[in-house]
Amino acid sequence: MKINKIGAKSVLDSRKQKTIQVIVGTDKGDFKTSAPAGKSTGQYEVKSYAENLAGDIEFIKKIDVKEINIENFEDLNKIEKLVGKNIGGNSLFALEASLLKALAKENGKELYEFIIQTSSESSDSEDSKFAAKIKKTLKMPRPIGNTIGGGLHSKGKGGKKPDFQEFLFIANGKTFKESFEINNKAYSLAGKLLGFFKKRNDEGAFETDKTNEEVLEIMEKVKRDIHDKCNQEVDIGLDVASSSFYSDSRYLYKNISKELGRNDQIAYMSKIIKRYNMFYMEDPFEENDFRSFAELIYETKGRNCLVVGDDLTTTNPERFEKAIRMRSINAIIVKPNQIGSLLKVKQVIEIAKKNNIKTIISHRSGETMDNTIADLAVGFGCDFIKTGIYGKVREVKLKRLIAIEKKLRR
Repeated sequence: MKINKIGAKSVLDSRKQKTIQVIVGTDKGDFKTSAPAGKSTGQYEVKSYAENLAGDIEFIKKIDVKEINIENFEDLNKIEKLVGKNIGGNSLFALEASLLKALAKENGKELYEFIIQTSSESSDSEDSKFAAKIKKTLKMPRPIGNTIGGGLHSKGKGGKKPDFQEFLFIANGKTFKESFEINNKAYSLAGKLLGFFKKRNDEGAFETDKTNEEVLEIMEKVKRDIHDKCNQEVDIGLDVASSSFYSDSRYLYKNISKELGRNDQIAYMSKIIKRYNMFYMEDPFEENDFRSFAELIYETKGRNCLVVGDDLTTTNPERFEKAIRMRSINAIIVKPNQIGSLLKVKQVIEIAKKNNIKTIISHRSGETMDNTIADLAVGFGCDFIKTGIYGKVREVKLKRLIAIEKKLRR
C-alpha cells in the first residue's frame, strides 16, 4: 500500500480535553482515528503519550512515509519497531487504526471485514465466498450500557454518590438493534425511578445521592418491568472500580461510611451477586489482588456471573496470562488505547478465546466521534461491547454496529 502522508493533530474529546487524531493519506483518501482517554485508569496501563501530546504529534508528523510498507495486519509489527517508545498508547492506537482503515480500503473491504479476513485460517479470499462465510459465522456483541454512575465519574447530589462507579444494563435481544433499543428503554425507566433526568456524568450516566444498594434496587425493578411488561430480557452489571476507593489494605466506602478488609469485601461482593442475580461484576477488588478475584469465582460458581478484569489486566497479555493461571477471571475488558498495540489487542482476544474467557471491548470515559471499536468488536468476534448508552459519542459506536448488522443480514 502506497502512503502519501501521515499527519497528527490535537482534537477535543467529550470532556473538552485534548487528545490525538492521526490521519493517513493514500490515493484512496484520508483515514482518521482519534483516541479516547480514561479517567479511571489502572496503574499498569501504558502511558497515553511518551512525554506529552505535543511530542507524540511532532514525532508522528516527522515519520518518513517511504519507510512504511504494510500489506497485512501482521505488518503492524513494522510500525511498532519504527516508532519504538517514542509515542504512547493513545498515539500508537490511533496510528495503527488509521493504517488499517487505509489498508482495508485498499483491499475493497470495510475495516471489520478486513480484520475478519486477516484473522481467518482460510486462505480463500474470493469475495463471494468470503461474504458468505462472514454471514454464516456472524457474531454481534451484546451492548453493555452505563446507566447510573458513581465513583470517580460522578459528583453525585450534594456531594453524596454511590461508591460503585457504573451500574450497567446488558440487554439480551434477538438482534443487536433490539438490544440497543432494550438498553435505551431500561435507561429511561431507571431515570424516571431516580426522579430526575438532567444531571448526567461524563459517561452519560445519571447521577444520584443514593447508596449502592438503593441503586441496585432500582436496577432490579427496571429488569423486572422490562421482562413483565415488554417480554424482553436485560441483565444487571456493575463496574465496582474498587481500586479507586482502596487504601491501606481497606476498601473505604464513603456513601455508607464503612471500611472492609479483603475477606469482608469478598463476602460483600458475593452477597451482591447472589442477592441481585448479577450477570456482570467488573473489578470487584483492587488491581493487584488476583487471589480475591479467584475466590469470588469459587464463592459464586454456578451463578452464571462474569467476573471481569480491567484494572487487573489492562489489556496486557502478561497480566492476562497470570489471571488465567490463577483462575481469577472469566471475562476481560479490552481497551485498545490501554495497551496501544493492535497486535497485542488481537493477542489478548486470541488468548481469551483459547481459554473460554469472554471478551468485552470498551470505550473510555473521555470519548470522541470515532467509531473504530465497533469494527474491532465485530472483526475480532468480541462477546460484548461497552459503550455507554446516552450521548452522541456513545451512540455513534452503537449505530455503527446497527449498520454493520443490517449489511450482514441482507
